[in-house]
Amino acid sequence: MPPPQSASSRYLAFLAEQSPPLSKAAEPEAEVDRGREQIEPDELAWQSRWFAGDFGHEFVTMDGEAVRIVDFGWWNHGAGPDFRGCTVTVNGEVRTGSIELDRDARDWEHHGHALNPAYRDTVLHLHLGQRGGGQWFTRTDEHRLVPQVRLDRQSPVRHFPEVPPPAARPGRCLEVFRRLGPERTLAVLEDAARHRLERKAARLRRIAAIHGEDQMLYQTLADALGYSRNRLPLTVLAQRLPLKFLKTRPGGGAEAEALLFGASGFLTGDDFDHADPETRRWLRGLWDCWWSYRDAFAPGLPRLPLRWSLTGTRPLNHPQRRIAALCVLVRNWPEVRRVLTGPGFSVKAVKAFAETLTHPYWDRHYTLHASPATKPMALLGSARLTEILANLCFPLAVAGNEKAWDEYRRLPAPADNEKSRRAAVRLFHGYPDPDRLTGKLWQQQALLQIYEDFCLEDHTGCRDCPMPEQLSAPPLEAAGQD
Repeated sequence: MPPPQSASSRYLAFLAEQSPPLSKAAEPEAEVDRGREQIEPDELAWQSRWFAGDFGHEFVTMDGEAVRIVDFGWWNHGAGPDFRGCTVTVNGEVRTGSIELDRDARDWEHHGHALNPAYRDTVLHLHLGQRGGGQWFTRTDEHRLVPQVRLDRQSPVRHFPEVPPPAARPGRCLEVFRRLGPERTLAVLEDAARHRLERKAARLRRIAAIHGEDQMLYQTLADALGYSRNRLPLTVLAQRLPLKFLKTRPGGGAEAEALLFGASGFLTGDDFDHADPETRRWLRGLWDCWWSYRDAFAPGLPRLPLRWSLTGTRPLNHPQRRIAALCVLVRNWPEVRRVLTGPGFSVKAVKAFAETLTHPYWDRHYTLHASPATKPMALLGSARLTEILANLCFPLAVAGNEKAWDEYRRLPAPADNEKSRRAAVRLFHGYPDPDRLTGKLWQQQALLQIYEDFCLEDHTGCRDCPMPEQLSAPPLEAAGQD
């Protein structure tokens, strides 16, 4: 008899049974879900995914040359290509220079890069395709041909937040899960939850391999702090201002704080007009550091600006407070690393450490323009800690560690987000004792994984989704026995 499959392997085998693949089961304009046309992510989102290594590091150019990314370089803050200081090999030949990423291959010419000396050292031109006919070549102002790589839009490992969700209505899986009963349903959820942790851990390892472990931790913390409306701008802020750069500033934590707030676009000079005395004192301290960096790091042209979502955001979740929390984490980095990833990691230790994080200004302010609060507010509340635990700590801790998995299983589910609510309605609407299936963090994470793998990939309103039939089949392990 073959050895038993791991939980994640069983879930992968479950996914492999999709025939045909969901992404090709029906065109997006299928009549039952016509309102879910794909929304094109902006260029900044694609750049962020590239820099995190989501597309991989080995490619084939449009001319059939083998390309390998040796060093992803650093995010350019000034004029010229998107990424500087990169090293690539083309058919084994080492080349050092810059990398440019455009949505359309023709943008190189349309944006004037071909005549701009700032793009002369470009060694690779990345794009997501080309509209219209003909063939477009990438050349520098010296008429040197630059290799082109077309990136696969389907390769990023996570769905973009811009992808519109399917309707929140009961799906065809509902009756199947009822027939399966709670025990087998929980087994499916556990397989999905373990698979999700392994996927997250693989992505974290990939970022660490590219940018180092500290940068991976810092970038993932920024992503968790931005959840859910400002994940992209906070992640890009951490990519543009890497931890190593911030930690080597001569002014220490004060200089790092000025850079993070300045590069975010929140230091405009207009804040003094209506500020109270305490806010003016804090801003003056930032500007004492920021003025020397402003020309090189201010957001906007020629770089893509960070767009923050402020509408519908709770005061405690305002991005200015989230940036302040990131500043405090940077200031306390040795302890942050020890508590989140050290051998003594525990949920209790993480929560105790979070309670020690304070800021002399942001403990009592929601925004730069709000009146001071009467009582101090935590920089990292329970919701942010849950995001950090689910997306960073436990993916790193659970691999081969059943004790960590047991601790993960005990964590209660946070307040539902939009995707988990939609998933619960689709799979368990009207299910007797639904809390047994959705009351824990790992169960919510399992729901999100199934939702991404099936519901977000199906454009037929459940009609052609293979999951109900796969659930009705005998369990994978039993099916392989005589």
